[in-house]
Amino acid sequence: MIRFATVAGPPSSGKTSVVLKAVDYLKTKGLKVGVIKFDCTVTYDDLAYKKNDIPVKTGLSGTLCPDHFFISNVEECLDWGMTEGIDILITESAGLCNRCAPHIKDALAICVIDNLSGVNTPKKIGPMLKLADIVVITKGDIVSQAEREIFTFRIKQVNPHAAIVSINGVTGQGAHDLGAMLESAPGLDALTGQRLRFSMPAALCSYCLGQTKIGKEYQMGYVRKMKW
Repeated sequence: MIRFATVAGPPSSGKTSVVLKAVDYLKTKGLKVGVIKFDCTVTYDDLAYKKNDIPVKTGLSGTLCPDHFFISNVEECLDWGMTEGIDILITESAGLCNRCAPHIKDALAICVIDNLSGVNTPKKIGPMLKLADIVVITKGDIVSQAEREIFTFRIKQVNPHAAIVSINGVTGQGAHDLGAMLESAPGLDALTGQRLRFSMPAALCSYCLGQTKIGKEYQMGYVRKMKW
């Protein structure tokens, strides 16, 4: 059985820093933590994990949606974790689309979001925030107390059931709280037959298949047009 967690969030919200600080806490408990980093064309986050002696694998989706790529490979991720003797396995998403839905039922779901993204951002984010078990707020040291409180309130409006943790990605303040939650994450021995908490964004059209020309005559498949 491996304790399994998905970490998602917008670009540059501090996902990697949060994971690194939480892993520092888990190491003091004698737990072995592994990370699978998903991205699109290139990533350097794996270097940070390797520098901290954290087992890591990288998955680059290329021309595919990174979340579709993730769910198509997640079974093998769990197999890798078992082979490596990992106690807690964390997958970190690319974080490109606010509609992303990389969370899995019966696995701990974490969304990382930063205070600098704007007070209306929580309402713009889809399932990766609304269906998360834990919402981590970063960069709170840069904004005022009033802004932090408004931002937290907006998150609670969107997801009233999630635990909210504030973490400083530089100093690590607050990371032990997230580490303790990861320590008690549910265990999984297989992902086959498990379900996503929400469906992925859907698209199967001519542009998905490499079309670059603009015009109705070049648009085929699953296409949605605006109403005028």
